Amino acid sequence: MDRIGGETVPGSLADSRYQAYVPRPLPPDPPLAFDAGLVARLERANQALGRLDGMARMLPDPDLFLYHYVRKEALLSSQIEGTQSSLSDLLLFELHEAPGVPIDDVEEVSNYVAALNHGLERLRGGFPLSLRLLREIHAVLLRGGRGAKSTPGEFRRTQNWIGGRTPATASFVPPPPERLDECLHAFEQFLHLPHDVMPSLIKAALAHLQFETIHPFNDGNGRLGRLLIALILCEDKVLAEPSLYLSLYFKAHRSEYYDQLDRVRRTGDWETWLAFFLEGVEQTSTQAVDTARRILALFDADRLKLRSLGRKAASAGQVFEQFARRPVLGAPQIAAQLSLSPLTVRKALVELSKLGLINEITGQQRNRVWLYQDYYAILSEGASPL
Repeated sequence: MDRIGGETVPGSLADSRYQAYVPRPLPPDPPLAFDAGLVARLERANQALGRLDGMARMLPDPDLFLYHYVRKEALLSSQIEGTQSSLSDLLLFELHEAPGVPIDDVEEVSNYVAALNHGLERLRGGFPLSLRLLREIHAVLLRGGRGAKSTPGEFRRTQNWIGGRTPATASFVPPPPERLDECLHAFEQFLHLPHDVMPSLIKAALAHLQFETIHPFNDGNGRLGRLLIALILCEDKVLAEPSLYLSLYFKAHRSEYYDQLDRVRRTGDWETWLAFFLEGVEQTSTQAVDTARRILALFDADRLKLRSLGRKAASAGQVFEQFARRPVLGAPQIAAQLSLSPLTVRKALVELSKLGLINEITGQQRNRVWLYQDYYAILSEGASPL
């Protein structure tokens, strides 16, 4: 196959000369070659994605599942960019109890959650996935903290690069600013292709890599490029909710991931990238379904334990259900959600602790915070900082 990924163009910055890369518009030309192996991978990925979507729809409380999966994806995507936050950091930050937490890091993760929610709300309101929407999402993603210095919501007007101290020593130099408009215009046209023209998973895979190659913002390109995958699948109604998150797969295979990006740029070999991407979809979807089942089994087993409390089981059960929604909580947050007195909530917390369901994590007598340890352990698998 004779396919060129793009062209290199000369540039200079502070008397330093370099070569920038301008990708060809999508879809690839000549067209993608779907051999039997790639077709089989696509079929398996679609089946796994269908099972994931079905599981998410059938859960007693889909919002509960999505609440934590969105946060885990936000955490992992930010970790790939170098943040050192943990899942507990984020949950404590959202609880307004975050002493010792690196605030800039955790704000970046929290912004990712808000950015995804903003994009989904706009899509559900009928707004198309477009350059304008990407700028809006980027503005939310980089608001406050370190990101505020990187022109949130605006495409870059200067040359950026990846790796190295200058473009001349960089591992990759995206298109120069004067070529950015043409790249983005072609990219937007590709985003508007109907899903009956191109399978949604293939479209998401191509769009993600192309976005990373164009690198249109001063900062946040990696996070927004990963977020873009879920937005495409939701816009095409392949998923009812953003339940597919590939950052864990990209994090676990980050060397191969970056090699695949580079391979496409050097040789135009989109097929090998698609095989890698579709394998990630299949693995991630299967893992997510398994995780959901394990969480439901844990809840069922722990609800049975509550029966031993007798008359105290009713109030303890109400408090337990709050931990099934958020595994890190304090008594005031629980009382605000329930028609129980603060004293009743505190007594219920003690009973749940005696059963071994929760444990207090501050060691303090005031402003105590409780953790549903077994639930948190499932949620945080693979989420340790790099």
